Amino acid sequence: MALWVLFILIVLSATGILALTLGPLKTARNVMTLRLIAGVQYAMAALLLGARLTGNA
Repeated sequence: MALWVLFILIVLSATGILALTLGPLKTARNVMTLRLIAGVQYAMAALLLGARLTGNA
């Protein structure tokens, strides 16, 4: 159960960062870094989901 909560929190965090970089922070100098952080979070969420569904977590 805790892994699903962690998965949801990671996805919500990445989605929030991505939404900010496509909206209010679009003109910030470090927007690519923030998008990279969101991408890494999505990748980690996918890895966690894959491990959970295959029974390795």
